[in-house]
Amino acid sequence: METLVLDATGRAPLEEVARLRERGPVTRVALPGGVEAWAVTDLALLRPMLVDPNISKDARQHWVALLDGDITPQWPLYTWVTGRSMFNAYGTEHRAMRKVAARSFTARRTRAMEPCVTAATTAALEALADAGKGGAEVDLREIFAATIPVEVICDLLGVPDDQRADMRRCADTLIDTGASREAQGAAQLELRSMLTALVHDKRERPGEDLISTVAAELPDDEAVSTANLMLVAGHETTVNLLASAIKLLLTHPDVLAAVRSGEVTWSAVVDETLRVAPPVIYIPLRFAVEDLELGGVPIAKGDPIIAVFGAPGRDDAVHGEPAVFDPARADRTHLAFGAGAHHCVGEPLARLEAETALRALFERFPDLRLVEPDGDHGQVPGFVANGPVRLPAVLG
Repeated sequence: METLVLDATGRAPLEEVARLRERGPVTRVALPGGVEAWAVTDLALLRPMLVDPNISKDARQHWVALLDGDITPQWPLYTWVTGRSMFNAYGTEHRAMRKVAARSFTARRTRAMEPCVTAATTAALEALADAGKGGAEVDLREIFAATIPVEVICDLLGVPDDQRADMRRCADTLIDTGASREAQGAAQLELRSMLTALVHDKRERPGEDLISTVAAELPDDEAVSTANLMLVAGHETTVNLLASAIKLLLTHPDVLAAVRSGEVTWSAVVDETLRVAPPVIYIPLRFAVEDLELGGVPIAKGDPIIAVFGAPGRDDAVHGEPAVFDPARADRTHLAFGAGAHHCVGEPLARLEAETALRALFERFPDLRLVEPDGDHGQVPGFVANGPVRLPAVLG
């Protein structure tokens, strides 16, 4: 079967996922830059794969092409797979890094973040109300969905207010796998420079924040990479979750009515959004530690593997009418937060943000409506993330 070339710009990610699923549970794909990998779409294979110790995320140990020098810093996704953080670590190294970062995402720490989440939500609501005076059109993504997560994660990290806009701008560029190599490189250098300065500052003047924690326990490179990971992963995914949930609710008035009446919970809305409109489609990359087999397909030692996180929620063998948004359905299975050793440590915080923000938005503006419910709301750039790029609306 001919190799399917993934669209680096991510113009229609769920349609691409459907094409991948038609090709079978494990299929050959070409990533940006022409690098080939095995794409895994089937839930029954993804779950065990994500916990298999014979599948690693450490390219520096287990990607033959990188070790042989065939993959160079010019490859568009080079920084995705070579950064020294828990995102790409394996085994004992991963456990050590994760243990440090996870201290900021305990149940107690998440509860302690509730006032911050509420404050960020309140500020976003006030900004919406001000922008929407007199029936003016507002962008719900830009003014609401995109502001809350960055404020929350920056509070958790300990980022000063005057650096937050620049960090968000850099993170937006880094998540865009279709951006030029020059733009990606410039954003990475700028962000690492800001985070390196913060790590050094927190060592001298530590506080009760995540950067202070990693600065005290990890060397510079790992501390900076971990802060980088938390910033990008900790807000980009939640922005897309919020934007997609808002769009789905405003285009499904029957579901919104059921939520308002108490028939459907906000938690169910969040999970159904994660299933039907996953905020992440692909996460590069994983590597075979030894020769192995996935779904009857032999995978050679050192071969790259890409987990298609956007696929399980659209599996018609698991979900009846998988494209239908129905929070009342019995099975809302998804892998939006991953599984196994690399399961997202920020899941409880992301859920808290989403439920708090959605409830507050629809309580504050009961007559909220999209300007063009059936219009084109665009797609966030890049093949990693998924969500509408704009949500023009009036508050009513």
